[in-house]
Amino acid sequence: MKKQTAGRTNLGEFAPKFAQLNDDVLFGEVWSREDKLSARDRSLVTVTALMAQGLTDISFRHHLEMAKANGITRSEIAEILTHAAFYAGWPKAWAAFRLAKEIWTETDAEGDKQAHQQAMVFPIGAPNDGFRQYFIGQSYLAPVSTEQVKVFNVTFEPGCRNNWHIHQAEKGGGQMLICVAGRGYYQEWGQEARELHPGDVVNIAPGVKHWHGAAPASWFSHLAVEVPGEKTGTEWCEPVGDEEYGKLK
Repeated sequence: MKKQTAGRTNLGEFAPKFAQLNDDVLFGEVWSREDKLSARDRSLVTVTALMAQGLTDISFRHHLEMAKANGITRSEIAEILTHAAFYAGWPKAWAAFRLAKEIWTETDAEGDKQAHQQAMVFPIGAPNDGFRQYFIGQSYLAPVSTEQVKVFNVTFEPGCRNNWHIHQAEKGGGQMLICVAGRGYYQEWGQEARELHPGDVVNIAPGVKHWHGAAPASWFSHLAVEVPGEKTGTEWCEPVGDEEYGKLK
C-alpha cells in the first residue's frame, strides 16, 4: 500500500497523536500485514464493518475508493453490499449503494472496456474464473488457438495482475507474451518491472519466477503462447503486493 498521510494532513496540528496512530499504526502496520490478510480482503472487511454501523461519511467513501483500487470489482461490491444488507440492515445498504454507484460507474467501466476491445482484433473473452484465485482484480480469457500451439488472449482490467509464478518443464517449455492492446507490466524476480505496449514481445524461459498484468490506470491485453515442452506446468506463488505494485504508474 501507499504510505498514508491523511491523519497528519488533516489532524497533524490539532491531534498529532491520533494522526500518528492513524498513519503509522492503522495503515502503516495493520493494513500492511499482507502475509496475514491481503489489502483486498481488508477492504472487504472494512467496508462491511462501516456499512453495518451506518457510516456513509467521507471515510466510507475513502474506503470504497480503496476497495476499488485494491481490486474489488463493480459486480463484487454489489454482491458484498447485498449480502451484508440482510445482516446490517436494508436502509444502510441503500445508503452504501448510493456512494458505491458513484465510484463504480457502469458507464465508465463499460465505455473503457468497449474502447479497449476496439483497439485490438482479438476478443476480450469471458471472465477468467478458472484462474481467479491467482489474480488480483478481474481478468478475461479468449482462446485463439487450441491446436498445435496453444494461444490465448488474456485481458486485464486496470490494476489487475497475476501472482508471481513459474513455468516448469523438464524439456522445452516456457511462454511468450505478445502485447496487443493497452499498457501493462512484466517483471522477473529480482529485476525491475518492464513496461509493455502493443507490439512488444516477452520471452519467458522455464524456471523464471515472474508476473505480468495491467498498469494501474490502463486496460491491457497480450497473447499468451505456450511453448511446447515435456512435463510442463505452472507453479503459482505469492501475490504481487500492493506496496510493490503501487510504485508503478
